[in-house]
Amino acid sequence: MERLIDPRAFREVLGAFASGITVVAAVGDDGRPAGLACQSFASLSLDPPLVLLCVGRSSTSWPAVQAAGRFGVSILAEEQRAVCEALGRRGGEKFADVGWEASRHGAVHITGALATLDCALETVHEAGDHHLVTARVLALAARDGGAPLLYFRSDYATGAFA
Repeated sequence: MERLIDPRAFREVLGAFASGITVVAAVGDDGRPAGLACQSFASLSLDPPLVLLCVGRSSTSWPAVQAAGRFGVSILAEEQRAVCEALGRRGGEKFADVGWEASRHGAVHITGALATLDCALETVHEAGDHHLVTARVLALAARDGGAPLLYFRSDYATGAFA
């Protein structure tokens, strides 16, 4: 199988995630974005390039993302707290005030994110009150500069902390 992602680039892009916050989102059947804020995200494998995430089984947004089969993961920047709050709430029009664009793979990328990954769903396992999801990385990109939005000790944080 042809290697689509360079392992060094994969490691470098995933290094942008520092116990941070991501948005997992896809374009739904109705052509509108569906997604959620996700704190449980990590790199899983370099060869093949895989990531994992954990989504609460009570999520009302995950079924639409799962049905799409492909989704984006946007690693949020420190100035994107409002994006996290919008995508972290239940119901309503989560994307009303959130800038986004669809990728060529049908994934949703959040405008201004530190890094984005286009993913194809691989597996979903029930794990307690969560789904443990693995996905193959199809494409990735990172912007120059910026710091991650972090969630630390039940609060948002930016920069270094002890």
